[in-house]
Amino acid sequence: MAETPDVVMNEATHRFEASLDGETAFTEYVIHNGAMVLPHTVVPPAFEGRGVGSALAKAALGYARDHALAVKPTCPFIAGYIGKHPEWADIVDPKFREKLGL
Repeated sequence: MAETPDVVMNEATHRFEASLDGETAFTEYVIHNGAMVLPHTVVPPAFEGRGVGSALAKAALGYARDHALAVKPTCPFIAGYIGKHPEWADIVDPKFREKLGL
């Protein structure tokens, strides 16, 4: 199995990104009023099955935790990831916890 590319935070584009062979997978973010909104994730087909989506989610959620930001996961992928990994529930904004059934 191929190695998962490293995830970097690109503050200029407001994305967590992983690049490989000229393609980039990313999770967009917006930081506002003590919260990190995660609205959109894109994982090109070349990255499928390599854990790239999970790596993007972990990087974004880890950053939020490290910076005491409440997470507002409006992206279905990120919301689904949190639903499968309840260890992140403590950093999810209370209104979103209810929507996610946490």
